Amino acid sequence: MADWHGISGQSQRSARPTPTTTNPSTTFLTRLHENSPNSTRVIGFLTLTIIGAVFLLLTGVTISATVLGLIFFSPLLLISSPIWVPVCALLFVFAAGVLCFCGFGVVVAAALSWVYKYFTGSHPFGSDRVDYARTRIADTASQVKDYAREYGGYLQSKVKDAAPGA
Repeated sequence: MADWHGISGQSQRSARPTPTTTNPSTTFLTRLHENSPNSTRVIGFLTLTIIGAVFLLLTGVTISATVLGLIFFSPLLLISSPIWVPVCALLFVFAAGVLCFCGFGVVVAAALSWVYKYFTGSHPFGSDRVDYARTRIADTASQVKDYAREYGGYLQSKVKDAAPGA
């Protein structure tokens, strides 16, 4: 049994090309075989081609229908334009108002959410800047108060100098 396995192992080794053999046609065929598309790639390419063709056809149909619709309905639009222009203007103003209202609502909701998180101690994004600004304002207010006390005392002495009996 051991001899039989040894013989078959030797025959398999001799059937393979050795790496030292560099036949140009063999390396070309090996590279071609390695880079040849498998069935998955072929099916994927065919699917891509078919879907692309269908989309191209649908695009052409859509453009054609749009042009034909404009040709057929433009006289109707021109005749009824005195009605459509004010209606479209009103719809535009209404839509702009609704969008502004919704946008302001979102901004107010976000601001209230931020303020709630800030006062509950969650430290939302930007709270460090608010704390820094608050401390700067408090420091500036105390400096102005101190300056006013000093300058007020200076003015009191000047008033006494100007009117000694006052």
